[in-house]
This record gives sequence, structure tokens and C-alpha cells, in this order.
Amino acid sequence: SFLPLEGKEKILFAYTSFIGEKARDFTKADIKITRSHDGGTTWDVPVTVVRADDCGAMNVMSVSLLRMLNGDIGMFYLIRMNWLDMHIVLQRSSDGGHTWKEPTRCSTREGYFVMNNDRVIRLSSSRILIPAAEHKNQISEDGKVIFAPAITTFFYSDDDGQSWHESTTPLALNYPSCKSGLQESGVIELNPKQLYGWARTDLGRQYEFYSADHGKSWSEAIPSRFTSPLSPLSMKRLLNGQIIAIWNPVPLNNIMIENKATGGRTPLVYSLSKDNGITWSDPMPIEDDPDAGYCYTAILPMDNAVLLAYCAGTEADLGSCLN
Repeated sequence: SFLPLEGKEKILFAYTSFIGEKARDFTKADIKITRSHDGGTTWDVPVTVVRADDCGAMNVMSVSLLRMLNGDIGMFYLIRMNWLDMHIVLQRSSDGGHTWKEPTRCSTREGYFVMNNDRVIRLSSSRILIPAAEHKNQISEDGKVIFAPAITTFFYSDDDGQSWHESTTPLALNYPSCKSGLQESGVIELNPKQLYGWARTDLGRQYEFYSADHGKSWSEAIPSRFTSPLSPLSMKRLLNGQIIAIWNPVPLNNIMIENKATGGRTPLVYSLSKDNGITWSDPMPIEDDPDAGYCYTAILPMDNAVLLAYCAGTEADLGSCLN
């Protein structure tokens, strides 16, 4: 996740640094930050700011940076304790990200909550909104994890992160053929009276939903125009008012020979909307190597550019695109 800093072309970037031998969600991972002083062309040597071992966790991951109302930098991320306990926390820095205060919890109850990187947003009302997906997992008698389909929910704060509340309408897909549920949700503000949310599924499309009360309640999830494998969609409003969407589309013929190492996460494309999401331009490729995969895009709108950061890799890279 990116955050502009004071001073021309200064940027802070925070990311998940996996340090295990395999590319897996549960692999040991810390959080690192780095800085650019030239608009993203070059970057300082990364510094570890959160260590999984210090949290007694399997890993810490999925960072979102947000400027707080008092000027602090807010860093939201996940602490994965085990397969039944993963919670969302917020740490603050009042010195530009050099030192950090103790984390406070944002997820309001116990559970296993997934939050993607670069997902936390501040609405025009000043409310902070966190899109999350809960998996009500179980452990079998022989110790194996039984994953439950994801249920999308939202956590919000109206006092700049001091206290948190949960949305009143959790969203689920009750289809026997759907094993994923509504995973890795995201949200964008279309206008002060309407929010647009989305989540990935294993049904060949992102599903979409709307809120008219700043994220407290949501409409039923329905199929969106964005085809995709079980892969995330990212969306941001650019400085010129347009919305950019970045995702992995399913080919028009709906026939995919899926490389298990990449999960069908190629090509990576973008599309633009000039009318607040009503219509979209034809998708244009950012990456299209058929033997690679690209996903989990962080977006920073700039005056004369859009800065992207995303996972990329091939089967040769530890058998995963998450490298």
C-alpha cells in the first residue's frame, strides 16, 4: 500500500515480506516499509516494522496505509494467529513511519477475518471503512482445517479509529456449486450517498453490492460485469475523477487452461470509467505473460501517472505467482 508523504514526490510503501520457503498464505511473513524520494523511480532499502514472531503469529500481512485526521500515518494489517483466529489491527506513527505505537484491534469480535492489501478507505463523511471476509473455519478430528465459504462484512469507525463497529448485513452466497463464498472484498465511494463493493468468487465473476448508508448495510450480492478466476479486483478513483479497475479477466470464450502455479491470474488488465462506474473502456493489458501470474494490486493515483505494485511470478519462482 502506498501513502504520499510531505514533500514533492515522496512516497511511503508498506508490503508483506514472505520469508518462508514456500509461497503459501500461512508462510511466515513480516511487514516492511520503504521510501521513494523521486515519485517511485527509486526506493530506499526496506526496513522491517512488524515481525510475526513479536506478535506470536503465523504471519502478519495485507497492509493498507491511511492518513489519519490528526496527521498520523495509520497502518492497517492482519495478524494471523492460527486457522481460527486472524484479526485486523491498526498501528499509528506520528513521525512519518519511523516509529510505531502499539496496535489496536479493528475487527470487533473473535474470528478469522481476511482483508486484502490496499483496501481500507476514508469516506467523504470521514468514516473509515474496512472491507473484510470472514471464514468460519473448523478443525477436523484429525487436525485438518475445514475452510468455510467467505462471508463479506465491513468494520467502520467514525472517530478516526478509536472505536469500531460492524456492518449489519453480512453477505453470503448460498449456492451449492460455490465453495469460495465472497472473498477478498473491496469498496469505493461513488458519491456521498452510494458505495460500490465487490468480492471475488469461484463462479467466474466478481460479485457486486451497494450501500446507501456509508457502509452500515448492503444490498444483496449479484454478478458484476468483471469476469475473473478466483482472483482479486482492485479499484481506485484517479485525480482526474475517473475510476480505474485492475483485474484478471476470464477470456471471452470462457475456456481457461489454468496453470496451477498462477491460478489463471494472467493477463492483468485495466479499464477506466468516466461516468462513475456506469460504463467502462475496453480492457487494456498491463501484463500478459501466459506462464506468469499477476495479482493483489496496490494503486497510487499521481498528478501525471498511476503507480502500481503487485505480486508477479512464474512457475519457476517457487511454483507460485506470489513472488
